[in-house]
Amino acid sequence: MMDIKCGFVTLAGPPNAGKSTLLNRLLREPLAIVSPRPQTTWNVVRGILTESRGQVIFVDTPGLHDPRDDLGVHMVRAARGALSGVNLIYWLEDCRKNAKDSFLQIKEYLPDGVPSLLILNKVDLIPRSDLLPLIDHFARLNVFREIIPLSALSGENVDALLELTWRYLPEGSPLFPTDQLSDQPERVLIREFIREQVFLHTRQEIPYSSAVKIEEIHEESARKKIYIRATIYAERESQRGMLVGKGGVMIKRIGTAARRRVEKLLGRPVFLELRVKVRKKWRKNKASLREFGFTE
Repeated sequence: MMDIKCGFVTLAGPPNAGKSTLLNRLLREPLAIVSPRPQTTWNVVRGILTESRGQVIFVDTPGLHDPRDDLGVHMVRAARGALSGVNLIYWLEDCRKNAKDSFLQIKEYLPDGVPSLLILNKVDLIPRSDLLPLIDHFARLNVFREIIPLSALSGENVDALLELTWRYLPEGSPLFPTDQLSDQPERVLIREFIREQVFLHTRQEIPYSSAVKIEEIHEESARKKIYIRATIYAERESQRGMLVGKGGVMIKRIGTAARRRVEKLLGRPVFLELRVKVRKKWRKNKASLREFGFTE
């Protein structure tokens, strides 16, 4: 008889290492928002994988960095908090960068007593001859239980990582229903799906200066539609203009793409109404951070 296992695995590391992409690959569902830009993830995201052998709760975290404002402080605090009380840590590094230089930070972040795996991501983008010295360097440090080179984007070696993960999890009954993908409220996921499209459709500082607040969600029973009203907050009037776009073109693009993501999540037709307002310096305002879902 197979032992049923259940445990928590935190994905941590610097910005743009591919943590959210790996989470989506492990879940086989696009739960976490992703973009080519660093620091797309601002909050902890938990995804649930259930198989016949048990259940894994993956905890995706914002990239660890030197914060410059209250939002950055929230992100680092959330990431560090997710490193304790778990059964296993995936520490991700982009193997194209000189990950050796970040080792002092790695030692600072990793808690004692929690096994950690080093994941060298994006191996599909470098020559294998460049990868071997990096693996050897980290192996000689005797900090990580295993070193796994993989590509979260292509899926290379991800199945091997999952097989290895089950060995580190304790026996236990599942904590969530077998068909549940996340413990995040739908309102939170919808907010993040809208923010994802801001990251994908706008440039420069706009994505980092934009917060999303869900104002209203209700079901229009006559038409069996879900009505959602949300506001995107920018920090300056010029940013608001770029989010709206000439003739409203940009906000329509963002809304259409976000609506499709939300409809897939809810399995229902959705009417999404987006507005853009200005909230000056919201990233440096603790009250605004709480209002926009960044709890302390």
